[in-house]
Amino acid sequence: MEEVALRLEELLFPSIADVAVLSVDVSIEIVRVDAQSITVGAACPGCGAWSTRVHSSYLRFPADAPSAGRSVVLQLRVRRFRCGNNMCPRRTFAEQIPGLTRRHGQRTERLRSTLAALGLALAGRASARLASVLGVSISRSTVLRLVNALPEPEVPAPRVVGVDEYATRKGRHYGTVLVDVETRRPIDLLPDREASSLAAWLAQRPGVEIVCRDRAPFFAEGATAGAPQAVQVADRWHLWHNLSEAAERSVAQHRRCLRVLTPAASQPELENVPAPDPSASPWPTGHRFADRTRTRHAAVHACWKRDTACDRSSGSSG
Repeated sequence: MEEVALRLEELLFPSIADVAVLSVDVSIEIVRVDAQSITVGAACPGCGAWSTRVHSSYLRFPADAPSAGRSVVLQLRVRRFRCGNNMCPRRTFAEQIPGLTRRHGQRTERLRSTLAALGLALAGRASARLASVLGVSISRSTVLRLVNALPEPEVPAPRVVGVDEYATRKGRHYGTVLVDVETRRPIDLLPDREASSLAAWLAQRPGVEIVCRDRAPFFAEGATAGAPQAVQVADRWHLWHNLSEAAERSVAQHRRCLRVLTPAASQPELENVPAPDPSASPWPTGHRFADRTRTRHAAVHACWKRDTACDRSSGSSG
């Protein structure tokens, strides 16, 4: 019997010490595990004093990670200890099993971390649906609360910072998003896009060497004031965007010159070009833009057919 209990402890609580499994009751829908703590004492959460004086005990029923589609519930007997420190405001306290329970927790740490991982990957509704398939009944609001309760991850000091704006209400209210360009992960969100806010944020991080931004003047002022040692560059998207705008403006300014360089098709060739079917076009017949587009389309196809014929004839002669 002791060997079976040890195997159950290794199977159910592989990384948790000081927990003894007394029995396991399996039904069609639920698995109930009767367990208890076997530690001698516990540390007071108020003052940290160690106590072995048991005041009382009670049962907790935290939900655990499901097994084979069945819900798992622990029937865990925990003890209340008396605090021996007379200066501590706590007279009694309940023991907590590290890695298994927490104060006022309705789920084990293992199930809690699993649901939080689902929430981070799928957000509220999708993670709640997947959890119900796995055998855990939970609402999307609870999943989001578990995600919000996670500690903030440790963010290393960025070296290359990307700065851009985001809209909480487009056309009305904008903020500033800061991204670590090397890891491609967001770092922080500022509530506005003022130069002073960006300068204060950069001043607290003297390790910033490069600021990647757009052409907004407030970002330029903030980067200059907050990180004078950093080099300011434009990101790839804005480079291509600016290049495309400059090319479009240049072509629009010199479109008359480009018309002179375009070889005009001879009149016989244009006469041989079949007229496009106006019924197949979404543009109305007789519209000047539609007629001009159809004429240019026919001229382009006439030039393409002529060049194709010249290539074929030169290839056959060679």
